[in-house]
Amino acid sequence: MKSKLISSTIILVLILALSGCSVKEQATNATESNNPEQSKVESADNGYIEPNANNESQAPQKVNQTSRYGDTPEDSVICVQNLSLYSEYYRQGNHRLAYNPWQEAMEICPNASVNLYIHGAALLKNRYNNETDPMKRDILIDSLMWLYDERIERFGREGFVLGRKGVDMYRFRPEKVQEIYDLTSRSIELEGNESRADVLVVNMQTAVSLAQAGIKDPVEIFEIYDRNLNIIEYNLVHDPESTNILERTKGQIESLFGPFSTCETLVEAFTPRFEERPEDIDLLEQITSMLDDAECTEEELFYKATRNLHRIKPTASSAFLMGRLENNQSNYRQAIEYFEQAVKLYEEKDDAEQQYRAYMLKSEIQYRQLRRYSQARTSALNASELKPDDGRPYILIGEMYASTAEDCGDDDFTERVAYWAAVDKFQQAKKVDSCPTIQERADQLIEAYSRFFPDLETIFFHGYEEGDTYRVQCWINETTRVRAR
Repeated sequence: MKSKLISSTIILVLILALSGCSVKEQATNATESNNPEQSKVESADNGYIEPNANNESQAPQKVNQTSRYGDTPEDSVICVQNLSLYSEYYRQGNHRLAYNPWQEAMEICPNASVNLYIHGAALLKNRYNNETDPMKRDILIDSLMWLYDERIERFGREGFVLGRKGVDMYRFRPEKVQEIYDLTSRSIELEGNESRADVLVVNMQTAVSLAQAGIKDPVEIFEIYDRNLNIIEYNLVHDPESTNILERTKGQIESLFGPFSTCETLVEAFTPRFEERPEDIDLLEQITSMLDDAECTEEELFYKATRNLHRIKPTASSAFLMGRLENNQSNYRQAIEYFEQAVKLYEEKDDAEQQYRAYMLKSEIQYRQLRRYSQARTSALNASELKPDDGRPYILIGEMYASTAEDCGDDDFTERVAYWAAVDKFQQAKKVDSCPTIQERADQLIEAYSRFFPDLETIFFHGYEEGDTYRVQCWINETTRVRAR
């Protein structure tokens, strides 16, 4: 026994003499290079770029440093040899030859370095991919799961490692839906805004599977969606280098939530939050945005949230929304007031399209609901100034003229002259707007209302001829041209 100890000591001294560094330093150099989790790169396994990770080799260690490289000097020698050997093969990309020395290092000195676990996961997955025996493949995945648990026990970072375990379990044992969901949920709970993109997606995927199995309800899915999306939004702001993968992840999570994005679910999920925080601007913006996207604008919650948001933080958009909501509830005067606010709040150059919409909706209400024809025409003309090549304002004005024609006359002739002015507007719409839909609509209206022109006999009886100019009276007050039907 004494001879064996002396022999091992001599070998250890020779290794130290040849290397010029301590056993601890040599082991560190052999294993803590090329750390695949130290850089933000796209994973070959799952296709997701992870947000910034801490240097794994610098993670707090839970192990006893005196046993880091084995319990005896002989173990330390064998440990260093195997660490160096497997590390060199791993660096060269030869996973097959790296496997056995890695395995022996794990048995002798499992506390040597966290890279034993980082590299070991890659080696086990490589061996799995090259194995054809189902039983052996199953054992390899058992080993991979065990490796993650050992890593947590010896080197900590539970949240991060549970995330890796959950993603790999989803890849290799997707039928374990509940377990995968629990692993990724715990990871997200611990990691918070540092959660990896692929963990967020797998968590959402398994949550949806549980909902499809009747284990989770739609409101729970919304809560998971909302939490995971908030983490993505945080990283889009704080980790701009990962924008592409984060945007892709956001799209995946939104797509997974899509079938659950019903008015009933959103209202049920948001109502308690709204009642608790009725003046939280971020919450109000989220409620109005999501309900609007889901076409739930008829819901009372949408009205209340929009009203509060506009009162606290008035913007052109919130004023426009309030105008639409008041119009939907037949509160027409209030709707007009909100549309007027919207027009004033919009920036002319940036929001001409929105201003146009506000003017047109305002005109529609003034014309069809309040019968304020002059004001309605003014609003339509304001819209036309913003979009001179759009024929819709002229069609709307023409319809106003036609609808009030009989009210603006007192005999068979004057009750029909407003149709000339109406057709003028339809023709003007065709002139400025080449859109086929507008052209077709204008032609239909021209044909329909030309039939109401006075006949030649009536025109002559009142002292006019075709082609003469004529001033239409009443609120219209426009000059037109005499025509017979």
